[in-house]
Amino acid sequence: NMATAAMNDGQAAGKLPLAGIRVLELGHIVAGPTASLILADLGADVIKVERPDGGAQARNMPGAASGYYYFNRNKRSISIDLKSSGGKEAFLKLVKTVDICLDNYAPGALDRLGLGYGELSKLHPKLIYLAIKGFLPGPYELRPSLDELAQMMGGLAFMTGPKGRPLRAGASVIDIGAATYGVIGVLAALHVRDTTGRGQMITAGLFETSVLDRKSTRLNSSHGYISYAVFC
Repeated sequence: NMATAAMNDGQAAGKLPLAGIRVLELGHIVAGPTASLILADLGADVIKVERPDGGAQARNMPGAASGYYYFNRNKRSISIDLKSSGGKEAFLKLVKTVDICLDNYAPGALDRLGLGYGELSKLHPKLIYLAIKGFLPGPYELRPSLDELAQMMGGLAFMTGPKGRPLRAGASVIDIGAATYGVIGVLAALHVRDTTGRGQMITAGLFETSVLDRKSTRLNSSHGYISYAVFC
């Protein structure tokens, strides 16, 4: 079909699907870096923004920072102090050159700096903004969260551990799941932008990802004929 032919033509020319798309990542640890990693592996040019005082937090984690290098392959990196006037100016110049901005900071952190979606969309109406947060809009949306909390709050730990002994999954499945769902939204937003010429904001929530994973696990355990892979 035409879609397959177009993909084959691109591969023959040595181009990946997202070649020519530029991403600005403000992420840390697993969730944000996973989302931009998927985009990078699809051919996007990802620029990771790091702190000037030692870089990303993951650089100093146990295991010789192996997680940092795994989740940040295929990316470029720049050090910017977003709290300084010069740093903000440099960041805004970069924003004008990108297609996607990824925000994995604490809720409201970039808004307080005047660098949230509301301000950036005025500067760059075609910008697609992906926010990966603990919760989607609702009573908890301003609360920070992380993978372990989402697993506990969403009930996934209850499904994973023995009876009466909730257990965190062995990998950061919620961080990675939320990042993946967020990327799906970004790909859809790129498609919409081709028609409308405008970007949009997308939010992926850790808690909601945990709830979805828990529901699919219950379906799989209660009805053996339903494949877990359908849901995750």
